[in-house]
Amino acid sequence: MIKLFTSLREKWRANRWVRRTAVILSVFGPATIAAMADNDAGGVATYSIAGATLGYPILFPLLIITFLLAVTQEMGMRLTLVTRRGLADLIREKYGVKVSLFIFVGLMIANLGTITTEVSAIRTVSGMLNIPAAPFVIGMLLIAFVFITKGNYKLTQSIMLVVSLFYVTYIISAVKANPDWSLALSNLVYPNGVSWTSKYLVSYLVIGMGVLGTTITPWGQFFISSFAFDKKMDKDTLKYSQFETYWGALLTDFFSFFMIVATAAALNSHGYGVGGIQLQSGEQAALAIRPFAGELASELFAVGLLAAAFMGLVIVPLSTAYAFSEFFGLSGSLDTDFQKSKTFYILFIVQLVVAALITTIPGISLFHFAIATQTLNAMILPLVFFYLIKLASSKKLMGSHVNNSFQKNFTTAASVFIVIASVFTVAAIVLKW
Repeated sequence: MIKLFTSLREKWRANRWVRRTAVILSVFGPATIAAMADNDAGGVATYSIAGATLGYPILFPLLIITFLLAVTQEMGMRLTLVTRRGLADLIREKYGVKVSLFIFVGLMIANLGTITTEVSAIRTVSGMLNIPAAPFVIGMLLIAFVFITKGNYKLTQSIMLVVSLFYVTYIISAVKANPDWSLALSNLVYPNGVSWTSKYLVSYLVIGMGVLGTTITPWGQFFISSFAFDKKMDKDTLKYSQFETYWGALLTDFFSFFMIVATAAALNSHGYGVGGIQLQSGEQAALAIRPFAGELASELFAVGLLAAAFMGLVIVPLSTAYAFSEFFGLSGSLDTDFQKSKTFYILFIVQLVVAALITTIPGISLFHFAIATQTLNAMILPLVFFYLIKLASSKKLMGSHVNNSFQKNFTTAASVFIVIASVFTVAAIVLKW
């Protein structure tokens, strides 16, 4: 009898773990993709510039930023699963069309700048890999167009998760650069190993704000909400979705860590940095590390940049299309065909075409274009967080899943910090220009 009872108990435990694993796999995707997409071409450029210019000490704010990313995206995920509405949809319903239009216009302009950066990165990487630029860029745009318009939610999620695997190349690039691992790890705890001159401190503050701005983005908040809604998830899977949200935030900055380490080891110690050679892009980083870390490290860095650019090329315009559909009450889903969601798909396509055309304008500084985009993102982000916090703190909307005291206090403090960070970023960029 005892053996039978033990056997049944073990089977029940085994089945419980099977069920839990099945549920986790069923909800897996939106939070991971939303977080990983923050490491797009613009993100790679920012982390590369941070590592090359400041060295290992810029790793210190990365842990704090990771926590902020996890908490804010969890709020968006929880809001959507409990209300069964997207963030943009709720803003329109609760605060009106004027507010929706204002936020959307800013989001669309900023996103277009980000997409242009992705296309520019693809064009540059094609040259680094000795592939003709024009057909390569057109081919990447067509791939993005076909699998979004002809595929469905499941296909899009699967491809984005596969693309995420290419970020492993940054780990290899970092290892090949022979970094000082003890110094890198100690800088996660406290910034050290450099002379804190006034010029270095100013650069540290400015670039640190840029790292914050490229990791926690307005489009990311809308995307995680809309993508989870499009997956038709509900609050029964909330605790598993929350786990995935924290996992996604940790994973994205895990790879960011290696991007910074690779460029800090290969470039910051070889003449790049404050008062030395100035790095201005992720593509330049891939070329610059070649003499110090070797051909393989450089090519792998370029492949990682290409994967990051392609992910951004899909996710960022998709977030604009989702937001537009929700803000203005239109149909927009990856599981509906072109005829049922014409505006959704047309907006996605138009963004790709316009971004590609912008990159062909002679004399345009895409580096300054990217900076302007990050500035606009910094200006929009506090407003997005204001509405996100208010909605997630509404007892009427959230019921028992409303923000608790810690979540209210922490997110409010985090929002104030982001506002201050945004002001510093904008002021620093304006003064520099």
